[in-house]
Amino acid sequence: MERVDCVVVGAGVVGLAVARELARRGREVVVLERAHTIGTETSSRNSEVIHAGIYYPQRLLKRRLCVEGKTLLYAFCSEYGVAHRRCGKLIVATSDAQVPQLAALKRQAEANGVDDLRFLAPAEVAQLEPEVRCVAALLSPSSGIVDSHGLMLALQGDAERHGALFAFATPVQGGAVRDDGIELRTGGAAPTTLVARTVINGAGLGAQALARAIQGVPAATIPPLYLAKGNYYMLAGRNPFSRLVYPIPEPGGLGVHVTIDLGGQARFGPDVEWIEDIDYTVDPRRADAFYAAVRKYWPGLPDGALQPGYAGIRPKVERPGGSNTDFAIHGAEMHGVRGLVNLYGIESPGLTASLALARDVADLV
Repeated sequence: MERVDCVVVGAGVVGLAVARELARRGREVVVLERAHTIGTETSSRNSEVIHAGIYYPQRLLKRRLCVEGKTLLYAFCSEYGVAHRRCGKLIVATSDAQVPQLAALKRQAEANGVDDLRFLAPAEVAQLEPEVRCVAALLSPSSGIVDSHGLMLALQGDAERHGALFAFATPVQGGAVRDDGIELRTGGAAPTTLVARTVINGAGLGAQALARAIQGVPAATIPPLYLAKGNYYMLAGRNPFSRLVYPIPEPGGLGVHVTIDLGGQARFGPDVEWIEDIDYTVDPRRADAFYAAVRKYWPGLPDGALQPGYAGIRPKVERPGGSNTDFAIHGAEMHGVRGLVNLYGIESPGLTASLALARDVADLV
């Protein structure tokens, strides 16, 4: 039986950020990941957006961690050469009835410390994005895009430079709370048993299952898991947009929006599809709803231009959930297990918030 200081379970963007932060603070860190490489699930199946921190009520951790994380992320990307662009975002009202919602979003943003939003009239929107049709819009100049895989590679590299070790294809199969630490049993080609002083459960979609597999974690402290699948469609042909374009938020998500990648390709999504089992297949039949949603703000979308792309799954702790659902960071004060931090419901804006969230977790342990 091997003894280690810190174990981080999960090598998605949050697990990588936590591992890096702990290693930079001088902790001995081992990262256990069941897949063969980093970021194979939620972290690589999203919009790759750097969020400004507009939508979240002040009482939520999401609000603070998104706003702080945005600043940290831009600085990290600049320092470590991670491809990114502060391209800006338009949030559009497509009817007069939606204009008060834009005003409410601006007030929420200002309360959150995001004071750079400004209202645009239709003529001003047309100057920025000629293809967009709306009755009013908010411009968020601090929103941007990032190469999520490049970000994760940089986090992994910096964690390793500070001594962190990674064990891939090493699923955690169970464990137990002991007087001298937390025992974890792993599978894979070389099964082993570790006893760690500190364990960070950053397993994403598997976080609840992992917590249940550790004997001594009270079941009543483990929240439910709801799977909110988000489908994306790619635009075939020329991309007419230079910024992100978002509709008014909807229950469970931020609506079918336009995002652009660093290569200039446009994609649309995600929608919200509640599912019972993990499934990343994109059903081509959902395209009809995408055409209807996108044409509210881009009436020029050609027939046949949307091609099935990819899907991601949000690990929700509430249904329907959305911008009012918070991250859940459960330390000993929640479950009574010294040295254990369980991370639940780390969905959007988890990518943006990852570095700030890592600081909070490191402070907690």
